[in-house]
Amino acid sequence: MKIGERGQVTIPKDIREKYGLVHQIEVDFVPKKTGVLIRKKTHHVSPVEQVYGILRKSARTDPYIESIRGR
Repeated sequence: MKIGERGQVTIPKDIREKYGLVHQIEVDFVPKKTGVLIRKKTHHVSPVEQVYGILRKSARTDPYIESIRGR
């Protein structure tokens, strides 16, 4: 594989399909001791971040827990 005049490379189709490197996807170039790692950017949000702040500060869960326990 050669780097073109403008710094472009063509990623082989089988590799693009295997790793989901589709049109308009963003990638990161990560320097390593042995070369450069091309990594697909993900916009992963942890489950904790997804629900953080969903309850009001004054919301209490104790009454709800007691009610579902039948107390």
